[in-house]
Amino acid sequence: MLTFISLICLALGPEKDACGQSVITVPYAKPIPNPLPDYALTSTWAALPEVADAADRVPLRSDFEDQQASARADVFFIYPTTYVQSPDGRFPWNASLADSALNLATDESTILNQASVFNGSCRVYAPRYRQAHFYAFLTPNNDDKVQALNFAYADVRTAFEYYLQHYNQGRPIVIAAHSQGTLHAVRLMKEFFDNKPLGDQLVVAYLIGMPVQPDEFRTIPPGGAPGQTRCFVSWRTFAKNYYPDWYQKEVNTAVCTNPLSWKTDDAYVSQKENLGGVGLKYTYYPQLADAQCHEGLLWISKPYIKGRAFISNKNWHNADINLFWANVRQNVQTRIDAFISKEKQ
Repeated sequence: MLTFISLICLALGPEKDACGQSVITVPYAKPIPNPLPDYALTSTWAALPEVADAADRVPLRSDFEDQQASARADVFFIYPTTYVQSPDGRFPWNASLADSALNLATDESTILNQASVFNGSCRVYAPRYRQAHFYAFLTPNNDDKVQALNFAYADVRTAFEYYLQHYNQGRPIVIAAHSQGTLHAVRLMKEFFDNKPLGDQLVVAYLIGMPVQPDEFRTIPPGGAPGQTRCFVSWRTFAKNYYPDWYQKEVNTAVCTNPLSWKTDDAYVSQKENLGGVGLKYTYYPQLADAQCHEGLLWISKPYIKGRAFISNKNWHNADINLFWANVRQNVQTRIDAFISKEKQ
């Protein structure tokens, strides 16, 4: 049982609140100048439809298939923080794209466990970017945090512009992100989709792992039904009856979408409605978790697996997608079908 929990925590990158991990808190060096990413190079992408990568895989013990070759929509996926430490204990604010160890860790964690959920109905595009170190979320110096996140977002924006110019060709777009990626995705949505012509191509945005307010956008509302399009969904997963230490009123008002019903009400949904999650060694587990929204948080009971009585984890941030993997996969297809059907009318 502990191995299952450890996989979820470690596979997606250790975060102090999420899995009880600690991070190095030595003084930072300022971001050092380095070449801008060249998104014409396939090596500057963690996932591309025409390249064999971790986003092409499907869970063990499942009958899912990679359908990117026939997909009618694209997903632009922005991965979460995987830059959490360095061997010598000192590091720049932002990761280097030349860090092969970090790139491999990213591919074997979030690209495998999260980005792959979209390969059943989308061509998967996931750019590498010079992400902010996890300490950016802990530092008391807000100016440093802003600088690091702005630096990271500039890469995401450049990658998206390259995607639009060279890959999209007018196809429907799904925006998907987790944790730090969601912060960048919200900015991207405001700059390119919200009250903009490109909004007509937006199927849905999965803005997961960070609080997003109902009025975050002017023209893109929270989704309240499984087949709703041109909307966003968002959730953050915790153990039932648990409130994180940093729980604030603004979190209380954040959107919570139940990934088992795709509604924003507080109705409890049994694990019987869970089509399956992903855990140890990228393995499929049916009926893994129940879900219920409560004051901006998504609450779950202990996952329904052997040895669940020994689970003590309270913060399931790193498993926001893993726990509901198959339901997310199905929902992406449902929304794309609805979007294309409306476009034909």
